[in-house]
Amino acid sequence: MDDPSMFPSESGEYDISTVNLSDDRYEVKQSLVRNKYTVRDSAGDAVVRGKQKMFKLKEEFPFVTDDGEDAFSVKAGGIMDIAGNYAIVDAGTGEEVVVLDEDYSLFVENWTVRDPETGEALATIRSKNKVLAALRHLVGAANLVPNKYEIFDADGGHVGDIEGQFSMRDAYTVTVDDASDVPKEAVIAAACVLDALENQ
Repeated sequence: MDDPSMFPSESGEYDISTVNLSDDRYEVKQSLVRNKYTVRDSAGDAVVRGKQKMFKLKEEFPFVTDDGEDAFSVKAGGIMDIAGNYAIVDAGTGEEVVVLDEDYSLFVENWTVRDPETGEALATIRSKNKVLAALRHLVGAANLVPNKYEIFDADGGHVGDIEGQFSMRDAYTVTVDDASDVPKEAVIAAACVLDALENQ
């Protein structure tokens, strides 16, 4: 019989201690009032909620569990010297889980999920349609034109999608293949905050 310790979880070191984001499908919805987000798993249960601090998104964007306990936060300027990066910080440990590095060109945002210490790329999140992405910025229609992304592993293999939906409020379905070797919790957390970061 194989020893389970011989097969450690490939994404364990990037898990978030305060929440379990092991599902492979999540729904992210924005409130009509202001930048509040609710993330639900495939069963429809709320797992985390985020609320933008007025005028402070560049500094910190906290998420809490459905019980109101601190879960994780997104803070501008991680320990890596990358312009425009954001660190996802585990509220339970105070440690940076991953860094989101934005590659912004021609009105299209692509994001790289990196190890906070080595800078190694763990996954990338790329806009599927550059024309629609540009339209969101050029005509100020970010809330009317849904963005769609693909999630790739470090080797460039497709492992998931972020599908925006036409809605009066931003709504996304985040799917990460169960068999993928990307750090799922970190990638899902990153996907949950992209809308807020891109619309600040």
